[in-house]
Amino acid sequence: MALFDHFKNLFANLNEQASSSSVFDEVILGSIQEHEKNNGTLWDIKINNLSIYQEGVLKWPDAQKVQFIHFLLKNIGSYDSKTGYDAKNVKYQKLRFQEAYLQHLFRAKLLMSEEEVVGLIQLFLQKGRYSDTNVLNWPIGLMLNQVEKQYAGKVLGEDFKKTLQSLKSHLEGVKAYYQEKERLKMIGKLEVLLQTGESAKPNVMPTRFLGSDEFAKYANGKIEGLDLQHRELWYPIIAHAQKASGGKPTQKYLATAKALIEALGFPAFKNMLNDWFLFLGNLKERKEEHVNNYITHTYTYTTYHFLDSVTIDEIKGFIWMASYLEDKNTLQLLSRLAERSYRKIPGQGPAAAAMGNACLYTLYKSAGLYGVGQLSGLKFRIKQNSTQKLFEKYLDDAAAEKKVPKHEIEDLAVPDYELQNGQKELQFGEFKVVLRITGIGKTETQWYKPDGSPQKSIPASVKTQFATELKDLRNEAKEIEQTLITQKDRLDRMLRVNRQLKWGYFHTMLFTQGLLSYLYEPIIWRFEQEGVTQIGIFRDGQWTNEKAETFIPDETCTVSLWHPVGESLVTIQAWRNFLQTRQIQQPFKQAFREVYLLTEAEVNTRVYSNRMAAHVLKQHQFSSLAKSRGWKYALMGAYDDGRYNEAASLDLPEYGLRAEFWVNEINADQAFNDAGIWHYVATDQVRFVKMGNDQPCNLIDVPTIIFSEVMRDVDLFVGVASVGNDPTWSDSGGIPAYRDYWQSYSFGNLSELAKTRKEILTQLVPRLKINKVAEIKDRFLVVKGKLRTYKIHIGSTNILMEPNDQYLCIVPDRTKPALAPNVFLPFEGDTGLSIILSKAFLLAEDDLIEDGTIVSQIGGR
Repeated sequence: MALFDHFKNLFANLNEQASSSSVFDEVILGSIQEHEKNNGTLWDIKINNLSIYQEGVLKWPDAQKVQFIHFLLKNIGSYDSKTGYDAKNVKYQKLRFQEAYLQHLFRAKLLMSEEEVVGLIQLFLQKGRYSDTNVLNWPIGLMLNQVEKQYAGKVLGEDFKKTLQSLKSHLEGVKAYYQEKERLKMIGKLEVLLQTGESAKPNVMPTRFLGSDEFAKYANGKIEGLDLQHRELWYPIIAHAQKASGGKPTQKYLATAKALIEALGFPAFKNMLNDWFLFLGNLKERKEEHVNNYITHTYTYTTYHFLDSVTIDEIKGFIWMASYLEDKNTLQLLSRLAERSYRKIPGQGPAAAAMGNACLYTLYKSAGLYGVGQLSGLKFRIKQNSTQKLFEKYLDDAAAEKKVPKHEIEDLAVPDYELQNGQKELQFGEFKVVLRITGIGKTETQWYKPDGSPQKSIPASVKTQFATELKDLRNEAKEIEQTLITQKDRLDRMLRVNRQLKWGYFHTMLFTQGLLSYLYEPIIWRFEQEGVTQIGIFRDGQWTNEKAETFIPDETCTVSLWHPVGESLVTIQAWRNFLQTRQIQQPFKQAFREVYLLTEAEVNTRVYSNRMAAHVLKQHQFSSLAKSRGWKYALMGAYDDGRYNEAASLDLPEYGLRAEFWVNEINADQAFNDAGIWHYVATDQVRFVKMGNDQPCNLIDVPTIIFSEVMRDVDLFVGVASVGNDPTWSDSGGIPAYRDYWQSYSFGNLSELAKTRKEILTQLVPRLKINKVAEIKDRFLVVKGKLRTYKIHIGSTNILMEPNDQYLCIVPDRTKPALAPNVFLPFEGDTGLSIILSKAFLLAEDDLIEDGTIVSQIGGR
């Protein structure tokens, strides 16, 4: 008789037989045979595809399915692990099919009486799985889904309630580890069932945040503080948030959310969410110290906890719902929450990446362009490679939806903050305040009395009568500062892209825009029209070239950033003199930008440059710096052989190229941290490859500007992350085999970055108050103090003391500004230059130094 005919007869006689174990066992064996006949494996079992299920088990009454579940639970629970897990072993095959049936039956519609549910729960609590007593190994969550659908809001029998309470108590005492989210969800469902099972009143089921972290406690307290009417409107919204899953919401999820929010009212929803997002943005992870004793040894370790995984899912749902809120404050809070979510926790990585991803989605989906502006700003502050891909995707999608290039949508999304000439005025009753930009990332406020005279501090009446408006002013000042930094970085990176702008767009959308005008005016621009090129900067209301000759750009011209590469030394020097004599500070190095041209050695090596090879870098510092410049890099660890993470890379899609800077781990003296990440890497080649086929590109074929910009980045990586810059590296041990490198780099030849620094110092030192005791000599700024003479290396900023070139270790205080007051620099961003000047001012009066660690090295007192 054919296999299926046998089971057809078996099922027909089932009602006459009772739900015997033999019948259930034959179902399992028959399913195995049918699955094998269809060439299936134990890892792709789909019960729904089996004819035995469709023609037999599916048609059973629910009571018999429950009996089948009893059979499955008992057999799975009694499986002896010593039997093994060999796919050819019949007992193991039966186990796999029993598990598959158990999952499937609980996922399909199944009506159960209270007594049947009680019996199943008792079995769950009594029977272990895989010789493990952890009840979470059973599909209790699936069973509770069935119970919830059938019994929610109904009066429950006493035995039923006692059994549910017993299961809840058991779950509360279980250590969940990786199943914590599911454990909390099950406890939440049981609480709802037990609460609503007290009476038959058709009230809304109370729903709370399921986690036990600080936010869950805070948010539950906020909900419980509402009146009953509003609580009952919030409960279904929280329940809906708990259903959030995946990387982004479905349209159905958002539509359901919108209806629930409308019932509550958007203002009440917005106010609560803003409060929660603010709390989360300020929430710090909890640090816990652990001590374990093993035989005679005691081990200590530290763990950090930010939010429960179930809470992260719930918050993710609320973040998605916030896409309906057309509120500037909400979007600002989401931007800050994204930064908090991606901030790394020691030993764990980002605090809550799923939450951060949800923030990016909502910023992208929000109405208007303000959210896109926040997204564009975050792109420069959040460095993870995977997150950068998400930024690019959302910005590309936003640009496609608006039918404009990506660069333009980022331009259009920059708020102007109603600024004019870098400032704005606001009235607070009788008092006026001027919010003014004072530098990149810097603002100040100046208050004025009713008579127009300056007021030193915030008026008391303003603090009491305009507290909300004053808070908004402070927040706006912070946002302006952050936006200035972001847009400065965008401008700097535009030099790689060589973006061409039409005059009308440039003048209307960028150059005269409230905030951007502050950045664009001190920049040198190139104007091209029908083969005629003019170079100029905006000064005193008109365009001026390097010779101080004014001109008016043609309205049909094309505008782009001026780059010194390809310009004559005379022109470059003229622009540098123009800026310095007029004390014009550029937001980034442009006129003083280092230029890197192809050398004869690089022409000979053809496809690679060794110009930046053989340096020792601090890997974490290098990684952070590379990512800040838009490069991709993955930290190398002692747990791999380095084959997969040997290069930092920079995509240059405008040119179809990718730049690569090769590095190798330094495997010496166990030089890695607790996470197995190497402390140091050695630099190697710089290459350019063609995107798409990864074929090496001849350096001579790489556009001059791109070659210069990439080499400048790499020089920056070396100049900042080299161990030669660390005044303590040699004394603190370092790596013995590389101490010669530290000495040669600390006091050796100057890089291109350092040569530019030397040029600035050559013109600057004669104008300083220390000019009589300070001068430039070769690679050093030499300072004659009262006690000794000091040589500050212009590249590394390290110091030697004459007459015997004794090393002087001075560690800069990174928490204080390094630059001496009232010292003008023609560009922002060179911390090393500021450190050199700070050390020079300090050592010029070495007899007044009080720091004991410095005095003991100098001697002479």
